[in-house]
Amino acid sequence: MRLNLTKFTLLGCACAVSAFAQLTVDQRIADFQQLVGLYVKNYGPYEWKRDALKFDLFKTAPWIDRIKAAKDDLDFYEVMVDYVANMNDAHDNYNLPSSFVASLGFSVDIYDGKVLVDSITRTRLPAASFPFQIGDELISADGKSAEQLLQDFSKYSIFANPRSTRRQAAARITTRPQSRMPHAVDLGDNATVVIGRQSGSTETYTIPWLKTGLPLRVIGPVPLPQGASPQADIANPIGNEADYMAPLRRLQNCMVTEPYGILNFGGRSPIFNPPPGFQMRLGRVPSDVFFSGTFKAGGYNIGFIRIPDYAPNDSNAALNQFFGEIAYFQANTDGLIVDEMRNPGGSVLYVNQIAQLLIPYTFRSIAFEVRATPDWIVSISSSLVQAKAQGAPQWILDELQVIFDQLKQANSENRGRTGPLPLSYSRIDIDPFTDNLGSPIAYTKPLMVLVDELSASGGDAFPATIQDNQRGPLFGMRTMGAGGNVVSTTIGAYSEGVTSLTESLMNRKNPIVTAEYPTAPYVENIGVRPEIVNDYMTKDNLLTGGRPFVDAFTAAMVDWIKKNQ
Repeated sequence: MRLNLTKFTLLGCACAVSAFAQLTVDQRIADFQQLVGLYVKNYGPYEWKRDALKFDLFKTAPWIDRIKAAKDDLDFYEVMVDYVANMNDAHDNYNLPSSFVASLGFSVDIYDGKVLVDSITRTRLPAASFPFQIGDELISADGKSAEQLLQDFSKYSIFANPRSTRRQAAARITTRPQSRMPHAVDLGDNATVVIGRQSGSTETYTIPWLKTGLPLRVIGPVPLPQGASPQADIANPIGNEADYMAPLRRLQNCMVTEPYGILNFGGRSPIFNPPPGFQMRLGRVPSDVFFSGTFKAGGYNIGFIRIPDYAPNDSNAALNQFFGEIAYFQANTDGLIVDEMRNPGGSVLYVNQIAQLLIPYTFRSIAFEVRATPDWIVSISSSLVQAKAQGAPQWILDELQVIFDQLKQANSENRGRTGPLPLSYSRIDIDPFTDNLGSPIAYTKPLMVLVDELSASGGDAFPATIQDNQRGPLFGMRTMGAGGNVVSTTIGAYSEGVTSLTESLMNRKNPIVTAEYPTAPYVENIGVRPEIVNDYMTKDNLLTGGRPFVDAFTAAMVDWIKKNQ
């Protein structure tokens, strides 16, 4: 691929020069058809999206018409982005091969339904020249209202849950990556921003875009091999795995890509200030995976631990640290609050291991319905052979055998997906961790979990497990609804994009009844609905370090402890 790039400026920005050379229509259609073929073969939630969301990825004629009408390569990329966005899947997005990012030096999010400033880089925007403050409202940018921008940018910000999508769309207003937004390179040198001050005045600012990375404007021309058809072969996303655990890790990968511009997503510390009198235990040094501590309320000692994600660098070290905290909380607290707001997910095995330290009885884990392709059958079969040859533990052999049998059966019956499969152990029902005498070592006292619309993927699976097994109430807002495992694949012989793709569907213990979707036992789009609804995204919380939210979950925890005495 030939990227049409120019030299960097002193700020690290490159402003690509337009050229007439573009991919041919046949090349664009070939890459689009390769993208479609990948989804047709591997996309786990296909039937769910078709029936519940009324999007059928097989119906490609309108998309091909748009590709034929595309004026240039960037417009073609817009079609690719839009096609994947229509699946309304938080895991699935199409990315351009570009590192270009433009940012304005402040971030915004949606509080009380309004787009408010929630951080400002004062080294870039000194208060003397840009006196707007956190809590002020973004009214418009470059002549477009904030609401119009939210609508325009939603397709670049799909997060399955409408609230989650709008929040990421808000972040795109002030930080624009070309990898997700093809025409981000068309921005001028400055943005004209209208801010509504909390005093009631309205002020207009001209703010320079900071542009970094390599912009992409033109891909082609890419010559076709003589005598070759422009149709590209469908890539095999499984491949040959020398590591017998690799297919399991792939199936267990439940994590969304970190979004640009949303505060504290995946951060170790909570988004809010801790409760009054909080005694901090973990969170001071880099080796601390978690943020934890205790505080007193209502005459009780309450523990608090934040799980920033389910993808630690060293899962064994992280589990040992978590176990140490649970042992302390079991001996010294009357109840425990687990914060997994703004958690991007990670390994479903790690999710279940955390649950084994919090649920002191046998529980039903999140199961997965997997797209039953021949590639998966071959991959799991090969892993099973390798695992036996290398003397793998029996539980791994059992797990691989269960998955292989179900994949083979579903494929032979021409079903799109398997039934519910365990992806962590050989059984969906899991026992708690025990000590050397066989006694459970999980936390036994009242438990509450904090969730929000950015609790995603593995961050959906964990509260679903807590709720399905009636371990304690969830407090906050409906989770994102990123309900499956995800893999990224380079796609397009000519355009060289990258798409992420969901291969399975999380399956819960019972069907979930909602007003928005058909009744189904899925997490995808539906999310996990808390028993106690409380919205952190208010202006009061923004300006007070979350004090109303903290007061509310503290009061709810005290009530929960009282009910369980």
